Amino acid sequence: MEFNHIPVLLNETIEGLNIKENGIYADGTAGGGGHSSEILKHLTTGKLISIDRDPDAIQTLTKRFCKNENSIIIKGNFADIAELLKQRGVGRLDGVMLDIGVSSHQLDTAERGFSFHEDAPLDMRMNQEDKLTAEIVVNTYSYEQLRHVIYDYGEEKFASLIAREIVNSREIKPIHTTFELVDVIKKALPNKVLSKVGHPAKQTFLGIRYEVNKEKTEIEIGVDKGINFLSNGGRLAVITFNSLEDGLIKNMFKKYAVKPATDKWVPEQDIQLDYELVTRKPVAPSEREIEANLRSKPAKLRVIERKE
Repeated sequence: MEFNHIPVLLNETIEGLNIKENGIYADGTAGGGGHSSEILKHLTTGKLISIDRDPDAIQTLTKRFCKNENSIIIKGNFADIAELLKQRGVGRLDGVMLDIGVSSHQLDTAERGFSFHEDAPLDMRMNQEDKLTAEIVVNTYSYEQLRHVIYDYGEEKFASLIAREIVNSREIKPIHTTFELVDVIKKALPNKVLSKVGHPAKQTFLGIRYEVNKEKTEIEIGVDKGINFLSNGGRLAVITFNSLEDGLIKNMFKKYAVKPATDKWVPEQDIQLDYELVTRKPVAPSEREIEANLRSKPAKLRVIERKE
């Protein structure tokens, strides 16, 4: 099945990358190629390396860019970006972009188990060659592990109640499908929460998805490697879709581009920073983009540059 995906913050990302026509770029989460396609339009002799771990994405990218001499497609995880590129003789990049999170294709393919709106097996794997599934997490993790996943990754304040209800429910009958899990979550939550706007399972599904795909660790590793792989003047642009992701990127960029605060009585250290923030604050979608693509609403873009 081909990816049907509307690239989010497309113009803002292209502007943020400050593309050179002869540069070497990487799209570390290429998906259906929305951002990759636009980057390729700005290249003449340059190269774009499109990376994704989802076999469906690789199939779509290969078909879409097979006739483009500037395109290189690699199946892999962006957390391994440095190793993947070094294997192909690439030493530095003029720009990297990461569109973090689950794709519209993955959400809309019911059998992948990402959506709480469709009844499907509890899967949630971005790479279906991986062994860990949402069903394994839900049915084998301890109460403490589930609470950690749901609270720390999903930012669900009722994580304790939900984790306890999952453990109690699976003792009676294993939880195999997305709708079975939704029912368990609804049973755990107070009525006043169920009546609020928004789906009650959203944060729990997010947390479990993060655990299945080890997303937090891979974001930290991939962003670090991407930053350090930049050439002088090269830029890294990252699009996030929730507060956990944006907070991670904000703090990682701060580590590279902002001098640590010191007490006013302590002389300021003469620290030379190799990077600078292109975006002091995250760039959000316009109202027009949100109207055209509601899924873009929570998106935020941050860009960092390696100094010349």
